[in-house]
Amino acid sequence: MLLIPAIDLKGGKCVRLVQGDMERDTVYSDDPVKMAVKWAEAGARRLHLVDLDGAFEGSPINHNVIHQIAEELPTIDIEVGGGIRDEDTIQSYLDAGVRYVILGTKAVTAPHFVSDVCIEFPGHIMVGLDVRDGKVAIDGWSKLSKHDALDLAQRFESDGVEAIIHTDIGRDGMMEGLNVEATASLARELKIPVYASGGVTNLDDIRRLSQVSKDGVSGAITGKALYEGKLDFSEAQALADQLSESNFV
Repeated sequence: MLLIPAIDLKGGKCVRLVQGDMERDTVYSDDPVKMAVKWAEAGARRLHLVDLDGAFEGSPINHNVIHQIAEELPTIDIEVGGGIRDEDTIQSYLDAGVRYVILGTKAVTAPHFVSDVCIEFPGHIMVGLDVRDGKVAIDGWSKLSKHDALDLAQRFESDGVEAIIHTDIGRDGMMEGLNVEATASLARELKIPVYASGGVTNLDDIRRLSQVSKDGVSGAITGKALYEGKLDFSEAQALADQLSESNFV
């Protein structure tokens, strides 16, 4: 069970939003590179970077910061989402040392693009599904599509994506706990890993996630709980490792 600290970028700063609202942000650091190093030193094996400006603009905005983080931490797996809508952007991130790129809006609005880039960049493509009541949101959560999350996830699995990131946008940034049931339900229908996102609050969430690791829930992305001091990363990852090992014995 992998815990992945989130670094959300807006205006070159590390922020957190409430339910994806760009007007409801809290700045946690003016130096995202320093923040990334902090999580790496705490034992993070992967980092989740999101270009929030890019997600809303439809093209990379904070790519320089992301490149700096990848250069600073060459041994850490980095996954990046937000504003990735073409092959050139994917190539640029991979060239910079990013391990995975996460497609969101583009995957929903142009599903054929997913199959194309999975062929062009095998082993590097993930899809993020931002879900409210079973339906997938797009354009930085500002629009709710008619697409069912499970149907899309199964299609993307057949296209060859590495993993699905399932975000419950009704809980993200609300500190109300994780929607483990929805994530586990999706994971049981897929063979590829599913990562939970949105609502990881405390060690009880880690315990609940570990119980469904056998269902294919391979990890969780956590942000606000870390920045608000509600969750100690090192302690949480140690607990996840311990419980995951015992679940597979």
